[in-house]
Amino acid sequence: MAWWGTLIGSTLGFMLGGPLGLLLGSVVGRQFDAGRQRTGDGPFLDNGREVTQAAFFTATFSVMGYLAKADGHVSPAEVRVAERLMDDMRLDARQRQTAIELFNRGKTGDFPLEAVLDQFRRECQRRTTLLRMFLEIQVQAALADGRIDPAENTVLIQVAQALGFDPRDVQRLIDFISSGANVAGRETQSVDSAYQVLGADPTASDGDIKKTYRRLMNQHHPDKMVARGMPEEMIKLATEKTQGIQKAWEVVREHRAKQVTR
Repeated sequence: MAWWGTLIGSTLGFMLGGPLGLLLGSVVGRQFDAGRQRTGDGPFLDNGREVTQAAFFTATFSVMGYLAKADGHVSPAEVRVAERLMDDMRLDARQRQTAIELFNRGKTGDFPLEAVLDQFRRECQRRTTLLRMFLEIQVQAALADGRIDPAENTVLIQVAQALGFDPRDVQRLIDFISSGANVAGRETQSVDSAYQVLGADPTASDGDIKKTYRRLMNQHHPDKMVARGMPEEMIKLATEKTQGIQKAWEVVREHRAKQVTR
């Protein structure tokens, strides 16, 4: 975790700044140099990717905590989703404790959701794929107990709009994730859900759908996701995403081949 090493090793504190920096700084017990805290759009660190990675990590777990508390009760299933993400990231003991404390900070009544989302969007610098991955993680967390509470749905829409997405994208993600299409094998994935994964119109030409598939694979390539600012430890999420895109493409391609031979 490159940004983590910078955080721990810096004698001046980790210059993320803003509400995300305050959250992370308070959790790891570091004091920020007030004279160098950033309030503008540009990163303080020379390595902008590390800033984005720290922002992604901090926003992911704190907003997940906020969302879990949205319906007034944090269920064991919602806690397990957060823990499973920590497992997937293979966090060491101190990193895991940081993630847990961020989750707990998100549950507090004074959590600055709007400010956190605003800064996170700026840190991502319009990297839509990175922002969408963040939104998907939050939808998965909300679906931990098998349903979306109205209060949780309201928060998800707020998150989506703050990140520049259409509110309808939330329902699309809910339908997709709840159907299990992102983890289903080729044998069980429906053609409709496969088109949904690709974001393709069933009436589009073979050539257009192939272009869409290749573009999605290029955008979600794990190495490129990390280069855009996803923490290296979250590479498993990007890998699963590309696997889902690959499976969807195979389902659509085979379906279309059968249609031609009829």
